[in-house]
Amino acid sequence: MKKLAALSPAGDVFDAACPSRRALELIAGKWVPLILPALEHGPLRNNELLRRLDGISQKVMTQTLRELERHGLVLREDLGTVPPHVSYRLSELGRSLNVALVALDRWAEQHHAALDAAAHLHDARAASLPQAR
Repeated sequence: MKKLAALSPAGDVFDAACPSRRALELIAGKWVPLILPALEHGPLRNNELLRRLDGISQKVMTQTLRELERHGLVLREDLGTVPPHVSYRLSELGRSLNVALVALDRWAEQHHAALDAAAHLHDARAASLPQAR
């Protein structure tokens, strides 16, 4: 019987053939680091999640949630209502990833100004250099 991927030994993300690269591609998208932490405190219905994630379209949110559900990070529950309503919550696997994503979100909130200042300084220095012809 084939072992589950979760039970396989750690990979090497620096190796192009390593399956862990697919995991990084999944979680490095624009919205995943926001969707999972948004679900941190419990299930949210579709519209609640859409309101929480300022700037995401319904289409992109739906596509991202489907991909997260497909990979076992998010659980979708049909609430059995008319009209139909669903809610989303973190799976156990999603909660384990969320620990790292919340830390990443907090880091971004605390350091965005330093990143902007560094970019501004870099651009100012580059603008003051003589142009290569």
